[in-house]
Amino acid sequence: MPVPLPALIASTLLLANLGAPLTAQAQQPVLNLYSARHYSTDEALYANFTKATGIRIQRVDADDAGILARLQTEGASSPADVVLLVDAARLWRAQIDGLFLPVKSAALDAAIPTHLRAKAETDGRTAWFGFSTRARVVVYDKAKVKPEDVDTYEELADPKNKGRLCTRSGSHPYNLSLFGSMVEHIGPEKTEAWLKGMVNNMARTPKGGDTDQVKAVASGECGVAITNTYYLARMMRSNKPEDKALMEKVGVMFPNQSSWGTHVNIAGGAVARHAKNTAAAVKFLEYLASPEAQQYFANGNNEWPVVKGLKFDNPALKAMGGDTFKAEVIPTSVVGMNQVKVQQMLDRVGFK
Repeated sequence: MPVPLPALIASTLLLANLGAPLTAQAQQPVLNLYSARHYSTDEALYANFTKATGIRIQRVDADDAGILARLQTEGASSPADVVLLVDAARLWRAQIDGLFLPVKSAALDAAIPTHLRAKAETDGRTAWFGFSTRARVVVYDKAKVKPEDVDTYEELADPKNKGRLCTRSGSHPYNLSLFGSMVEHIGPEKTEAWLKGMVNNMARTPKGGDTDQVKAVASGECGVAITNTYYLARMMRSNKPEDKALMEKVGVMFPNQSSWGTHVNIAGGAVARHAKNTAAAVKFLEYLASPEAQQYFANGNNEWPVVKGLKFDNPALKAMGGDTFKAEVIPTSVVGMNQVKVQQMLDRVGFK
């Protein structure tokens, strides 16, 4: 029985394709990235890495907790090559839980300050690296609060600020990291007393995110609040009249410039424990420490680059003092180590 011409043509094309090379995309090396960074500006960051190396990035997005849970569930079958998280305490937790593969990289060791990376216990390798920082600053109502009344974190618990303070939940990772750093600076007993003083000074029950705290100060609901700098920078760079009006009402204070410096949290990354492409993973982490990528962190997402001496053009970061403010230099890993005892303190003092 003769075969219809269309079927014959299709069969011939199929046989020809079986012997042909795979498509360019299929041949292209792939790096599997699990990322808690959900910023649209990072798309250009990834695209430029692919353009420079030929390595295509395949990404899974979730928050820090979701990514850690997924890595735990997948175990050795996880396809993840690189993990990016946005909090020091979560990076520490992942390291302790054995979710990272410590690596050696002369380029990363040279670029990233010692206190912003975590050494593993064996062979001088590093478990994870910080690639950008966010300062945890104080915002205050310029019409009602004197800047000298809020120029240290300790003063947030002083009775002179009673009824003025607003925060997001004490258990949020950003606050846990700040509180964990305070344990290192003033010890656990004084930290618990400080947290109790903050509770006594609350203008309302903790709620909302960092941007909500800024808005609450601008509206007069609160006199003082805590926020990460990249939220402030977004509002400072906004073209919306309402955002410009808000920023005219609030002052920004980098606390503890006369002592240990302002607390900074980090966004960082590591090679996944069961990475199938470790060479490409290390290459990607090294790329994140390059001047080009560090510029994306600064100008694209309002974060401070970790590579010292890098010039950036972000007008909001420059308006807040550029990179001249004094930042604390305690190892970020100890901040994570303190989170369990801090959470217990929060429960005891009633910090919601």
